[in-house]
Amino acid sequence: MNDKGNDAKEKIRMLRGMRQVRRFTSESVPDDVVEDIIEVGRWTGSGMNRQPWEFMLVRNHDTLRHIAEEEGANSHLANADFAIIMLMAGESPVIENFDEGRLTERLLLAAAAHGLGAGVWWLREKGKAAARRILGIPEELNVRTAISFGYPAPEVISERKSNPEARKSREELVHEERY
Repeated sequence: MNDKGNDAKEKIRMLRGMRQVRRFTSESVPDDVVEDIIEVGRWTGSGMNRQPWEFMLVRNHDTLRHIAEEEGANSHLANADFAIIMLMAGESPVIENFDEGRLTERLLLAAAAHGLGAGVWWLREKGKAAARRILGIPEELNVRTAISFGYPAPEVISERKSNPEARKSREELVHEERY
């Protein structure tokens, strides 16, 4: 197999191995890695190239804990090294919902490329209100998605054993038209 084939296989392995990470080590993520993730987000495509987002980068652990406490049980923001809260323009909700998902996945991929874990959390009413109040987010911006980032805790890595039953079979998912 040539180098391109090996490179593609390695990328596919990374894509297939990505999982939601909710537990992190206390190790700090270097600034250049954080900036690289943000740049990937900045260059993510959007409907009509509107780029309807802004990023609220939160690196203060006390702030992350306060938002997580307001949000309630299971919020993994509290133990993340940093988080990005997406602020959407709210001008075209249908297109922006698609763009927000697209952007989220790209940020997760950028994190995985650097060996980081990341977890997506949709802020509910108390979490949204806390984020707005603590971070000074204007009311006209839609706040919903928060992504926590950090190095995965060792137990997360050991729990990631391949489980073929964790996914629907190809036959359940793919309906192929034959010529």
